[in-house]
Amino acid sequence: MSKVLDAFWRALGYCLLPRVIFLSLLPVLLLGGLAFGLAWFFWDPAVEGVRQFMLDTPLLAPVTAWIDQFTGGVFRSVIGPLVVVVLAVPVMIVASLLLVSAFMGSTVVTLVARRRFETLERRHGGRWWQALWWSLGSTLLALVVMVVSLPLWVIPPLALLVPPLIWGWLTYRVMVYDALSDHATHEERLAIMRRHRTPLLVIGVVSGYLGAAPSLIWAMGALALPMMPLLIPVFVWLYTLVFVLAALWFTHYSLAALDALRREQAVEVLPPVVQPAPAAPALPGSPTTGSGPDSFPPIALP
Repeated sequence: MSKVLDAFWRALGYCLLPRVIFLSLLPVLLLGGLAFGLAWFFWDPAVEGVRQFMLDTPLLAPVTAWIDQFTGGVFRSVIGPLVVVVLAVPVMIVASLLLVSAFMGSTVVTLVARRRFETLERRHGGRWWQALWWSLGSTLLALVVMVVSLPLWVIPPLALLVPPLIWGWLTYRVMVYDALSDHATHEERLAIMRRHRTPLLVIGVVSGYLGAAPSLIWAMGALALPMMPLLIPVFVWLYTLVFVLAALWFTHYSLAALDALRREQAVEVLPPVVQPAPAAPALPGSPTTGSGPDSFPPIALP
């Protein structure tokens, strides 16, 4: 885990670079502006529609009325914004991840490679359409797992475990591909993902927990829910910063693993050095090579 921590501190330092800060604002301007516009025009109708759905559905109406009576009428005013936020947050997380991958993936890899791995050869094992297909396929699979696992989210221990695992797996799949697509071949990328699966999943899960941290703002109380249209750009910016940190973290670790893999392969390819056999010691009175007739020991005359 020392390599994981080393990559984390390096990624944290790179987040303070002016270029990285500037590029992290691009997804905020796009996704934050879009989300703010949708919330500005459709927040109240969406909240009212959810509230009416909860009150008019025969299966949910008795439960909603009982909880509302138990909470003194607070639940009726909170359930609408809460459901809308619960449905909107996963969409914002996935959109932030894909925008960071699209706008900053190659830039982050180039920045880290130029500063730390100048001699690492680019073998271009992935194309842009392959990266797009990989990201969309992984995202679709993560969304399916998220929908299937929604009943588990109501169980307190699993609610703290299942979502970060899903987001961590998705982050791991998307970020590792972006980090290695330009430098590694297809075989090298698969070898690294297989050999370093556990550390990479740890990075992904930690990134998933960091990505869930902004949601604590609205989860801490009902007072933040009416302000969601104004807080959505802030959420998008926080999610973007988390995924930028994750992208730098995965890039530092993945490129270091690729460099170590190639050094290991280079050592295996080198032919073994054959040491010459030691010469046998000459016997007394035997001739030595290249000595001619003078190779015999001198005879002492009386």
